[in-house]
Amino acid sequence: MSPQSTDHRPAGRLRRPVPLREAVYESLLDLITTRALPPGRHLVETELAEYLGVSRQPVREALQRLSNEAWVELRPGYGAFVHTPSESEADQLLAVRALLETESARLAAQHAGPEDVARLRALCRDGAQAAARDGVDGAVTANADFHRALTEASGNGVLAELAERVDRRVRWYYAPIARRRGAASWDEHARIIDAIEAGDDALAARLMGEHTERTRRAYRDHGEDPADREEGEPSRAV
Repeated sequence: MSPQSTDHRPAGRLRRPVPLREAVYESLLDLITTRALPPGRHLVETELAEYLGVSRQPVREALQRLSNEAWVELRPGYGAFVHTPSESEADQLLAVRALLETESARLAAQHAGPEDVARLRALCRDGAQAAARDGVDGAVTANADFHRALTEASGNGVLAELAERVDRRVRWYYAPIARRRGAASWDEHARIIDAIEAGDDALAARLMGEHTERTRRAYRDHGEDPADREEGEPSRAV
């Protein structure tokens, strides 16, 4: 009943001395955002507690917190379930992300220095390699790292903070389409970097707007294709 171990998922019992309730919360959130626990999955306290090597109490507290943050649905008489996002939820979140990312690209073209550009190119290479390996978890992580670095290169701390707040939900929505977007996404990233390096803020913003819109359309059209999961990954993780 254990989740399949990957490079980016918790591998069994929790490490201490991280506060237990926080560690349980972070572990469950990681399993949800990587879709090891997919939308609609019934979350059984005893099974989760056994997997994490803890008692049921911190699991119950974590599920309540995840419910408050709309990651989990608590249904009286039925239990806890991973939230299944509606099409409008996903569309709204990705639309907000598009606004943040487009402005980040525009400002990065104005403020990014050679070190910022070099960092973006290195992350882009790492992401392209992850996509070539066809590893969903690696591609999702690389994509998040790239967009975080680009936002930091904007020089606007408030914008970076806002982008960080939506990062985990963006990962959640990106995970099922990471394989489908594949190399095309990283080709788009490379062109955005070129525009940033050239200092062309209008082009950088336009390319980022087109990039985020393609991702939004891909999510809207994907339909939870089982082929978008890691090869051999079970559809039920715990």
